Amino acid sequence: MGFVSYKQPWIHFKRTTHEWVLYFIKCGELHLRENGVDYILKKGDLLVLEPNLEHEGIDKHVCDYYYVHFEHSDMKAVEVKDILPLARHVILEEEAYQAGQDNSICHFPKNYSLSKKDLSFSFLAMNEILGLYRRKYFNRGLTALKFTEWLIKVSRKYFIDTLQTHEGGNTKSFIKVHALLDYIHEHYTEKITSTDIEQEFECNYDYINRVFTKWTGRSIMRYVNRIRIDHAKELIEATHLSFNEIGYLSGLDDPYYFSKVFKKYEGLSPSQYYKKVRERGESGQ
Repeated sequence: MGFVSYKQPWIHFKRTTHEWVLYFIKCGELHLRENGVDYILKKGDLLVLEPNLEHEGIDKHVCDYYYVHFEHSDMKAVEVKDILPLARHVILEEEAYQAGQDNSICHFPKNYSLSKKDLSFSFLAMNEILGLYRRKYFNRGLTALKFTEWLIKVSRKYFIDTLQTHEGGNTKSFIKVHALLDYIHEHYTEKITSTDIEQEFECNYDYINRVFTKWTGRSIMRYVNRIRIDHAKELIEATHLSFNEIGYLSGLDDPYYFSKVFKKYEGLSPSQYYKKVRERGESGQ
């Protein structure tokens, strides 16, 4: 893996590798031909080159890009004639694609352009992976896992884009809810407000709250607090932290409010729940 920055016009050399090669463009342009097909890559574009296919540059340009050479025994190129059934299978978890024949962990596009909104997370991820790779005593397994995580995230964004482009309102609503669920699970330890959600998802809060409730059976804030209380229960069961610390780590940093919400959802105060858990543990020994 590496990052290169060509400040003078440069053309890629001709070669054939036995590995997969991913190019991800940070700025400038990279013009490539693989197996007779031309690609013009710009900022935010990515391309996966296949093993044993010749590729070469076709024009000189300045360019900054990340590259990753990788191998996996289960990875293969497939031609998908109709992308929608596969997208619905991956994102909406509908019936198995191709009558149950597909057990792939990840489907990754050969050529894809990330939106401006998604570029920052990808550049940060690439820098993190590159930092791991360049360590003197780097953990190859951890580097591979971080790279795989990025592949999966980009894959999901690709299929969500596909559904949003081709499907109707119900699917778009589901996708928005799916993205909001991801957002909640990433940020529940922080303060989450209706304004935050409106800004993040560029929509009216009352609207997305109605859609969210329809799909999940809970309002957004009830869902957020359910996640927070579940996390607090795990901390009570597994640690000896104070309730103030547990509330803070669960996104409910006001002790009185934490106790009130906990009792609302569990029917017990945090101290009563702690006692119940410890008594259960002692009786089980």
